[in-house]
Amino acid sequence: MPLLSSWESRTHPKAPPLSRLAAYATFFATRRSVVRYPYRLLPLDELTPEELQRREELLAELTALRAQAVRQDIGLSSDVDRAGRNDFWYFPDRNNITIVVAQLPKAMRDQMPYADPSKPDYVELYTYADLDALIELHGHIRALNPRSRVHFRTASALAPDDYTSHLVLLGGVDWNVVTRELLDRTDLPVRQVTRHDESESGGFVVVQGGEERVFAPKLGTLGEREVLHEDIAHFYRGPNPFNHKRTVTICNGMYGRGTLGAVRALTDERFRDRNAEYLRKTFAGLDAYSVLTRVTVVNGRVVTPDWNLPESRLYEWPEGQG
Repeated sequence: MPLLSSWESRTHPKAPPLSRLAAYATFFATRRSVVRYPYRLLPLDELTPEELQRREELLAELTALRAQAVRQDIGLSSDVDRAGRNDFWYFPDRNNITIVVAQLPKAMRDQMPYADPSKPDYVELYTYADLDALIELHGHIRALNPRSRVHFRTASALAPDDYTSHLVLLGGVDWNVVTRELLDRTDLPVRQVTRHDESESGGFVVVQGGEERVFAPKLGTLGEREVLHEDIAHFYRGPNPFNHKRTVTICNGMYGRGTLGAVRALTDERFRDRNAEYLRKTFAGLDAYSVLTRVTVVNGRVVTPDWNLPESRLYEWPEGQG
């Protein structure tokens, strides 16, 4: 009773400790807690898989309620809540999250310093593709999901259990074989035209009414150098085909800056809320959806796309939702 009184106090409320919430979740996860008197708290290793799942659900709900109460107690605005629990990259089930990137081809690795594992100065991250997008997204997801295991892997290093976690795929079908595999398992009318070498720009092909439309990056020249003015990126969210209780998210550009633009659309503090709100309104009630978007590049820098501007969106699936 004293504990309940302190939690419900109007003058000096105190949030219940997380250890207490964990005990509550364990107690109410199974009827075996009350089959005989005195009632007891079962050890976790005595719970069945179904009881453990129920405990996780209860604990997630109680933790979220506690976090909401703490925010209200210290006077945080709804913006903080929206940027926390309801952020696009927040996964309330607290399950594992795996970010998947490609490894640079050997010909590229051979040209880079510190990319040779036999050398003393070897740095593993130098062998990764889409490294800027990975750094941007990994920190954001970790901050929003402190109770989840968030790790990144190259496509060739995925363990079997990784495939059944929440998957976030960075990069296209050229190098990321997992992106290619996942897209082959979806019924999307969008496909990526592979770049066979660096001299090709490639593009995305959309099938509409039996006809194909090609969306390609815009390249130019500066002196004798080829420069990128506008990339095309594909953003997709849907159920994980290997585990329908988890999700798969794809951020995929024809070039690395397109991939970064797709990531920043939902991490950039100036645009992430409005872009997430656009997705919620446009694809309300849908488990799977995608946006093909322009990513403008100015002086070599990525400009975050605003999906509320029609000129930023090239194609949406399912069609006719906006």
